[in-house]
Amino acid sequence: MKTNITLSIDTRRKRKDGMCPIIFRLSHHRKTIAISTGFAVPPEYWNEKNREVKRTYKGVSSVARLNNLLVKKKTELRDDINSLEENKRLEGLSITDLKDILTKTTKKITFFEYTQQLIDEMEEANRFGNARAYKSVLGALKNFHGKKNLRFEEVNYTFLKKFETAHLKKGNSVNGLSTYMRTIRAVYNKSIHQGIVSADNYPFKKYKIKSQPTAKRAISKNKIKRVLDLKLAPDSPLFHTRNYFLCSYLMNGISFIDMAFLKVGNIIDGRIQYRRQKTARPYDIKVTEQLSSIIGYYLKDKKKSEFIFPIVRREALQDQYYDVQWERKRYNKRLKEIAKLCDIEEKLTSYVSRHSMATNLILNDVPINALSKMLGHSKLQTTEIYIKNLPTHIMDEYQERLEI
Repeated sequence: MKTNITLSIDTRRKRKDGMCPIIFRLSHHRKTIAISTGFAVPPEYWNEKNREVKRTYKGVSSVARLNNLLVKKKTELRDDINSLEENKRLEGLSITDLKDILTKTTKKITFFEYTQQLIDEMEEANRFGNARAYKSVLGALKNFHGKKNLRFEEVNYTFLKKFETAHLKKGNSVNGLSTYMRTIRAVYNKSIHQGIVSADNYPFKKYKIKSQPTAKRAISKNKIKRVLDLKLAPDSPLFHTRNYFLCSYLMNGISFIDMAFLKVGNIIDGRIQYRRQKTARPYDIKVTEQLSSIIGYYLKDKKKSEFIFPIVRREALQDQYYDVQWERKRYNKRLKEIAKLCDIEEKLTSYVSRHSMATNLILNDVPINALSKMLGHSKLQTTEIYIKNLPTHIMDEYQERLEI
């Protein structure tokens, strides 16, 4: 049954003076509900066939003007319904929600309030990583705006450009700005989908998110070997840092958070099986001899329910995410020390192991389709980001293959 709206009178709510309210009867999902017009007439002066007030009615100065007003309002409601249908939002609305949207009685939620609502929902669903990213953006916007609330209508092209200027003026990076803007865009997209704001006000039709190519993150296999050969005692502050880096490299570039949450029970028949925190995609990685020699140190006398690495230390899930966040900061700081000890000029971070793994496999002629699967990418375009900075001598070698 399609959504429909008709003019009628509500004879069930006849007033003491004999007048009946003129209403719009809204039908949606096989249910009906009344929307008030603010007008009423005696039932004998209502033309049910033509859905209008009879010309003989003397209760208003102009019956024609009243009927035109009712038709105009009905057309506006019909246009709003059509707009919701075109934007694929109509089907998911209950009849009460639809009435609220059409009559605009829904409480106006601000951009700040809606973003906080999304954060609360993420934390409720244990998506603490995403919640942290949204909190960061919310904090930056509140500091920039300087007011308690921010209406959706205010988040326009001019506002975004001013925020961009303020961000870059502080010496922050373009890619940091890009991360903020993608989150703002995600909040706006969700609000449109939920019918909170009209797509007509969408600021990203005009505003284009900027980004810059990131510096080369991969290091050569020779430099990875320097890290492997680094002699460190188990009580050294750098011992675990070195091992985390190598394990990430040998486990197909596993992210730090996924490595932190690995449990002994994830090792099954010589393979590490887990789901990635970010995408929930399943991974199935062979425990090679080299990987086993490193990871074996952490498996001694542990139960299947225990975490492999000494990163997560607390019980509550949100506290565990804080453990990972804190340990990752310390990990990246100590990687700088390892780089100095190994005479590695490149900046070592938690991302370098993943990018190095991808680059070194490409250099060994591993097909990009296979690499994409190993990295857990759903699109080849994502994998191409990892290999766009191949060394010049490799590109020269590929070019030489063109010779006839």
